[in-house]
Amino acid sequence: MDGIKFGRARLVCTLLLCALQLCLASVTVNVAPKVEVLKDETAMLPCTYTATSSSNTIVEWQIEVLGSRKRVAYRTQDGKAKSDQGTPLSGRISISEDLTLTITSVQPSDGVNFICSVTGSAGTGEAATMLKVFFAPEKPTLTQASTQAISVGEATSSEIGTCVTMNGHPQPRIIWFKDGKPIPEVKDKKEKTYMVPSQVKEASGLFTIKSTLYMQPTKADKDSVFHCIVEYSMPGGQIMQKKSNTINLNLNYPSETATFTLLNAGAVKEGDNVTMKCETDGNPQPEFDFTKDGKAITGVGGLLMLKSTKRTDAGMYTCKAIDFDNLDADLTGEINLSVHYIDPMSVTPAKPQVVMLGDSVEWQCKTKASAPHTVQWKKGSEVLSQDGTLSINADSYEKDGEYVCVGAVPSVPGLVEQASTALTIKGKPMIETPVGGEVSKEGDVVSLRCSAYGSPAPQFTWKPSGKESVMVEGNKVVSTVSLLATAAVMKDGVTCEVANEHGTDSKTFAVSLKRAIDNSANRADQQQGGSSGVVIAVVVCVLLLLLLVALIYCLNKKSKLPCGKKDKKEVANTEVNNDIVVEMKTDKANEQAGLLNKRPPAEQ
Repeated sequence: MDGIKFGRARLVCTLLLCALQLCLASVTVNVAPKVEVLKDETAMLPCTYTATSSSNTIVEWQIEVLGSRKRVAYRTQDGKAKSDQGTPLSGRISISEDLTLTITSVQPSDGVNFICSVTGSAGTGEAATMLKVFFAPEKPTLTQASTQAISVGEATSSEIGTCVTMNGHPQPRIIWFKDGKPIPEVKDKKEKTYMVPSQVKEASGLFTIKSTLYMQPTKADKDSVFHCIVEYSMPGGQIMQKKSNTINLNLNYPSETATFTLLNAGAVKEGDNVTMKCETDGNPQPEFDFTKDGKAITGVGGLLMLKSTKRTDAGMYTCKAIDFDNLDADLTGEINLSVHYIDPMSVTPAKPQVVMLGDSVEWQCKTKASAPHTVQWKKGSEVLSQDGTLSINADSYEKDGEYVCVGAVPSVPGLVEQASTALTIKGKPMIETPVGGEVSKEGDVVSLRCSAYGSPAPQFTWKPSGKESVMVEGNKVVSTVSLLATAAVMKDGVTCEVANEHGTDSKTFAVSLKRAIDNSANRADQQQGGSSGVVIAVVVCVLLLLLLVALIYCLNKKSKLPCGKKDKKEVANTEVNNDIVVEMKTDKANEQAGLLNKRPPAEQ
C-alpha cells in the first residue's frame, strides 16, 4: 500500500516538473517593423531570435495575404535553407544563415506583411515585418476640356480640364492650382467647384490617377492660369511633387466698357501713318462703327487706319459697339486727333544772288506751323542766323556757296522743312599763300600747286611752263604744274599768274634742295661715340696724373728727392697741367693736408 502511494507521489512530482519546464520555456523573435524599398531593387528583411533551448529549431518566413498565411521560405532543423515553390516570390527569394530574407526585383505586389516564425523545444515565437514598395509616378499631364469657349454665368459647372499621372506606388494624389494657389479638394457635385477623381491599379501593381476639375468661372478667371501637381511618397518619409503643364480658360463674357486708343508713339505729323484701336473688356469682341466729326468712316474690325495723314485729317474720331449680352452698356470711345504740320520755307529773294567782291546781300526766310517753331540759316553745319534774316558782307570768296534755311517744330521731333539758295561772288582772282617745292638735286622734277579764288574762274599761266592740270575744289580753282628744277628755277623760282575779266594776281613759288637728313642718325651716333671717346680720354689722363702725384708723394716721404732735404721749402702757386697744383712741405701737418688744390690747416 505504501508502495502504491509512493508511486503516485512520484508521478505527480514528474508531472509538476514537466509543467514547470513548459511554463519556463520561451522563444523571442526580433524583426524590423518596416522595410522600405524602391521597385525593382532588392529588399532584405532581418530576423533574429532568443530561446531558452535551441534544440530542434525550425525557422519559417510566411506572407499574409487576405487574412491567410503562406510559407515562402524556411530553415530546417539541420540548418538547411530552402524556399517554397508556387508562391508569388518563387525564384526571387532566399534565406541566409542569419535568417535574413532577401527578395530581388521587388514588385508592388510584394508589399505585404512578412512573418518570421521560430519553432523549437523551447516553444514558438514570431514577429511581422511590413514591406513597403515605392515608385515615383510620371509627370502629370493636364488636358483642357474643350476648345469651345465657356460662357460666364452658366447655371451649372463646366468641365475645365483633366489631370492624369501614371505608374506610381503607393497610390499618389492630385492637387489642383489656380494662379499658384491650391484649390480646396471638393468631391460634392452640388458645389460650384469640385473634382471627380478616379484611379486604376495596373497589372504591374502601379496606380494611374486621374482628376477632372469642374467650375462655374467668373469674368475674373479670364486671365487665370491652372495647373496640377502629383504628390507622392518615397522612402524615409519623403513627400515629393511633380508639376504639370499650365492651361488658360477660353471664356465668353459680356462687355461693360470700351476704350479707343491711338497706337502711334508721340505726336502725329503730316505724312505719318496713324492707327487707332477700339476694343471692349468683353469676349468675343463685338462689331464696331467709326465716325469722324459725325460722319461714318470705314474700319477693319476694331482698327481704324489712316495712311499718309494730312492736316485735314485732324478732328474728333468716335468708335461705338453694341454687345447683345449687355445691351445696357455704353460702349463708346473718342479720340481728338491733332495733326502737326509745317509749311514749306519761303525765301526772299527766291533766286540765287550774284554780287561783286565787297558788296552785301540779305535774305528773308519764313514759314507757318501748327505749333511754335524755329527758323535758322546755315552754311554747312555752322548756324549763321536764328531769326529768319541773313545778312552777308561778301568781303571774302570763302562766303561764296550754298546757304540753307531750316524750319523745325521742337515739340514734334522730325517735323522739319528747309530751302536753299546760293551766293556767287564775282571779282578779280586771288591766289592763296604759295607753298614752295623741294628736290633732292638740281635737274629733278618738281611739282607745284597754285590755288586761286575768283569769278569767273581764272585762267592760269606758269612761268616757266610745264606739264599742267587744273581742277575745281569747292569755290576755288587749283592748277598743278610739273617741271624740271633747272639752275634758273632754283635761283628765281616759278611764277603762277591768274587772270579773269576783273583783274589779275600772281605769286612766285620757291624751289630749294631738300635737307640732307638721310645719314643724320649715323652722324648722331658718331657724335655720341666721339663724345664718349673724349670723356674716356679725360678720365684716363686724370688717373695717370693722380698716379704721378702719388708717386712723387711717396718718394718725398722716403727723402729720396733733393727737394725733400731742405727745411720748410715750398713749391706753391705752381700751375701743373690744367690748374692742378702740387704742394709739398717737410712738416707733418702739410703732408697730411693732401694734394690737388688742398691747402694745409693753419698752424696753432
